Amino acid sequence: MAAHVAELTYYPVKGCAGATPSEAWMTPAGLAHDRSFMVVDDEGVFRTQRRDPRLAVIRPAVGEDGTRLTLGAPDTEPLTLPVDTSGVRRRVELFGTAFRGIDQGDAVAEWLSEVLGAPSRLVRVPPEHDRVTDGRVPGTSGYADSSAVHVISRSTLAHLDRRLAETGTPPLPMSRFRPNVMIDGWPEPHTEDRAHRLTIGTTDLAYAKVAIRCAVVLVDQRTGHRPGPEPLRTLARYRRAPGGGVAFGTKYAVLRPGRLAVGDAVTVTAWGEPEVDAPERVPGGRRGM
Repeated sequence: MAAHVAELTYYPVKGCAGATPSEAWMTPAGLAHDRSFMVVDDEGVFRTQRRDPRLAVIRPAVGEDGTRLTLGAPDTEPLTLPVDTSGVRRRVELFGTAFRGIDQGDAVAEWLSEVLGAPSRLVRVPPEHDRVTDGRVPGTSGYADSSAVHVISRSTLAHLDRRLAETGTPPLPMSRFRPNVMIDGWPEPHTEDRAHRLTIGTTDLAYAKVAIRCAVVLVDQRTGHRPGPEPLRTLARYRRAPGGGVAFGTKYAVLRPGRLAVGDAVTVTAWGEPEVDAPERVPGGRRGM
């Protein structure tokens, strides 16, 4: 089976649930509307599932033109609001770095504060946002943790699930890892670590770095609960990154914006050496797919 896009996901509000379109526009900052909003506390510091796992149960829906946002959550009336792209900017903080955000008003602040049980406000990336992301190939993104596009293959997750089964742990859904692009058709796990240039649809992506995982992968994305230490405990046994932490999936910068869709072929135009040692080879697997 040739490598192809199995699923696309964008996350309008950082830390909240994603949307899975059949096709999408890839902007210089990633899939359209991805992490264009962020929940912050009274001090402007971003809220994350690391500390606020209930973010996972908030389900945003943004109109295709980006002018309206709807938020839903269990046992709560949904809220729809017009998106403010021209209001007063306020200082916000993401991993200790200062950015600007456009506050979306008191109604959504009250709604989020009730759902999360803590004072919260919603901000949007301003049009002049000029963030530069790091990695082997620099790029830009909205309020994503780092680079614009997060990619994981099904074979990578299948390999982890086999290792989890050895400990009696059931398989995990891909949603635990919150990728933007899920690729099927690569027989070897962690092929994305070596795929340093990708063409999908009319967009080109360039490898930036491996994705270092944190406590967010412990959160059940359906319930907002942390059921236990997996998968970090198992990943620590075979996916330790040279710079520290455990790696699972890769981050890419956008070289060429364009359209892509579920089912599109994934063509690797440049291969490179992985940053993390690969797991054992898959019987019959081939390199350079």
